[in-house]
Amino acid sequence: MTVRAFLPTSLEQMPGEIPIFPLTGALLLPVGHLPLNIFEPRYLTMISDALLTPQRLIGMTQTTDMAVSMGEAPLHTLGCAGRISAFSENDDGTMLITLTGIIRFAIKEELPLAAGGYRRVVPDFGDFAGDLSELSDAAGNEDVLRASFIDATKRYFEAKGFNTDWDGIQNLGLSELVTSLGMACPFDPIEKQALLEAANVAERAKTLTQIMTMATLSDTVDANAAVN
Repeated sequence: MTVRAFLPTSLEQMPGEIPIFPLTGALLLPVGHLPLNIFEPRYLTMISDALLTPQRLIGMTQTTDMAVSMGEAPLHTLGCAGRISAFSENDDGTMLITLTGIIRFAIKEELPLAAGGYRRVVPDFGDFAGDLSELSDAAGNEDVLRASFIDATKRYFEAKGFNTDWDGIQNLGLSELVTSLGMACPFDPIEKQALLEAANVAERAKTLTQIMTMATLSDTVDANAAVN
């Protein structure tokens, strides 16, 4: 069975329930791209079921207790719905997919497990309609915010010993920078949840700047202590 897929552009087009993939440490932001290797049977079923729906949405969430199995662990109440924008099946039956972030959601209610054994929720998208439109860079103070963000990024990368294409970074807009770096950098789960919960691109840039600045200071203190 083939279902014609479409990209939701309004809250009216969003489904009343979505499957969720609880994965602590994974961050999906609106317009971001998250590659995932799917191998557990219940999540393979989840992907197959999602591909039969018009929106092809999966909700990415983090758990609040890493000591409990993802299938039973309590969830953060805010997640991000991503559209399966690419997928391929390996010879061993596992799948490689890419989720493209569409819109954040609050968990209104968790439903009984689906027949395939994966978790489902009733999402509340109401506070995040702006995620469906093109994310705009922070008008008015964009230049100042962007300069501060890039400066913090350079210091953070230097402290961590990361290499990157700075010419390429200089050509990206603020929202692209914040989304790509926020998802790619090795922040802890609490920091990633803080990025997800930031109200908009400007607030997310400020939060990310603070996270990188604190990490840089911590690494500098540790390095000085080791020398002394």
